[in-house]
Amino acid sequence: MAWIKTVAPENARGLLAQLYRAAVKRAGKVYNILSIQSQRPAALRSSTRLYLEVMRSEDSALSRAQREMIATTVSSLNGCHY
Repeated sequence: MAWIKTVAPENARGLLAQLYRAAVKRAGKVYNILSIQSQRPAALRSSTRLYLEVMRSEDSALSRAQREMIATTVSSLNGCHY
């Protein structure tokens, strides 16, 4: 099984600390999908921006509920609990 070194929220500094604070504000906690990117805060920032654009942008032909249903279905088919 793979093991990825992560930075815990209490040890985060600089950009990573900002991103973690935003994650907590948005979702109530720092999920593993974010913390596994903690060694590369700039990559985490880009990944978060992409997620927010795809899933939460108001500039889409699909409603947020439709996008969430698609993401949930794909995750389920992939055996992913996210």
